[in-house]
Amino acid sequence: MLESLHIENIAVIKSLDIDLEGGLCVLTGETGAGKSLLIDSVSFLMGGRVSRDLIRAGEDKALVSALFSPPTGELAEALSELGIDLPEGDSLLLQRVMTRDGRSTARINGRAVTQSILRDAGALLINIHGQSDNQKLMQASAHRSLLDEYAGDGAALTAYRDLYGEWKVVREEITGLRRDVAERLRLREMLEFQIKDIDAAKLRLGEEEKLTERRDKLLHLEKINRQVGLACRALCDGEKATVVALCDRAEAALASVATIIPKCDELMERIASLRAEAEDIAERVRDFADEDVGDPTAELDKLEGRLDIISRLGRKYGVGVEAILAFREDAVARLNAIDTADERIQELEGRMESLTAELKAKAIALTTIRKTAAATLGESVREALTFLDMPKVRFEVAVSPASEFGAFGCDEVEFLLSANVGEPLGAMTRIASGGELSRIMLAIRSVLNERYGVPTAIYDEVDTGISGRTARKVGIKLSSIAKASQVVCVTHSAQIASLADAHYVIEKRETGEEGTTRAETKVRPVCEGDRVEEIARILGGLDITDAQRVAAEELIREKGRL
Repeated sequence: MLESLHIENIAVIKSLDIDLEGGLCVLTGETGAGKSLLIDSVSFLMGGRVSRDLIRAGEDKALVSALFSPPTGELAEALSELGIDLPEGDSLLLQRVMTRDGRSTARINGRAVTQSILRDAGALLINIHGQSDNQKLMQASAHRSLLDEYAGDGAALTAYRDLYGEWKVVREEITGLRRDVAERLRLREMLEFQIKDIDAAKLRLGEEEKLTERRDKLLHLEKINRQVGLACRALCDGEKATVVALCDRAEAALASVATIIPKCDELMERIASLRAEAEDIAERVRDFADEDVGDPTAELDKLEGRLDIISRLGRKYGVGVEAILAFREDAVARLNAIDTADERIQELEGRMESLTAELKAKAIALTTIRKTAAATLGESVREALTFLDMPKVRFEVAVSPASEFGAFGCDEVEFLLSANVGEPLGAMTRIASGGELSRIMLAIRSVLNERYGVPTAIYDEVDTGISGRTARKVGIKLSSIAKASQVVCVTHSAQIASLADAHYVIEKRETGEEGTTRAETKVRPVCEGDRVEEIARILGGLDITDAQRVAAEELIREKGRL
């Protein structure tokens, strides 16, 4: 279960800590005190998406962490499959931080994890039932997902969806190959023209770079020849002090004193090496000159014409010879595909027939699981609704065949409802009122929790649209669920709050010095002596009266008799 929650810099929450108990934990407070922020914070911690605007103004980051009691049994095994292995008896700490630039990091027991692992781990630990869940009941697509959640058909659904993905790819390829014959002919003609257009140029890889280099040399031929001549004359071809001549003079000078200074021999060798290097450089520099160009203008025209052809093709098929030739290879492949389309269609149709038969078998298996689960889910929800003051309601889960294969099978799933005696069953999305939706979702969630319960279930204002006796029944149902797992409930109902095993009040206060005060949300546990006052406050009125206190005392005492 969730033992403690720490929140920093979430909207009006500067810093907040809550130590939670087991059983039914109730959170109450005035409207606008920040109750929904706690739900948003837990949702963020569990990997949900939130806006960075949720970070408290003036702060650089927000942080939420939660400490859970040591996981055991199936929960420990499921966490282990996610790579989260804990020594026996160790608690589990989840933490998530979001910075002002929108980036977030997640850690489990101090180890960095991906957002995906955080979401998967969060789903094993906490189930959040918010007000938006009631609206989901008005979407038929949510009915299938709720039924699948109850049926526990994950393996069958995964097997179906994997095969469906392959089936869909084959179907789309067949559709593409069965294009209009005239369109295929037009495409064929276009591809043939493009291939011939490129082939006519007889392009070679690296050709453009060589042509560009030769063109640039011809454009600066006079300058190149002049500077090459200067370099060669300075090195060895000149009449006066060339590098080679100076080396000869230096070597002769040292030779005259070599018998006196023995180290001169080593220096003379180095001078000889320098002379040879200068001659080699001069030889290589001479190669830069181009003495054999007969008519540079004619050669330039030829080079420019060839480069213009490459540029023209580049504008149509891709910049550069490499891109143009790659385009040609792709065009050839597409042309071959057109030429062999009929054979490929025949091959794919055989594969499609096999996949369709296999997919149909998996879809039937999925339908069987859903229909079996639909019957038991409908019965269990009806029992829960009877307890929640809807004894005359008729609730069924209809599973009917879809017109074609879909991503989730070949079934249409819809919740049917008859809220009044004698009325036929109809689509719940068109019949149920707001209060009825709240109770139906609570009934479904209670059934799901009994079947595949997570350690902690959070209900955000489950009392929406109900009051009085019905609210009391909702509270009793939550209390019943809390016997098997921890339940945290945000409520405005005294009938629910008075049944709490642990009661917390959320308050908004102003802190700081005069002129710099800011609102902050705080949470405090309600001790037994203060519970009557808080329940009386929830019962309403501008001022708390003795009659409200008496009513509050009676609601609290009644908990012990239930």
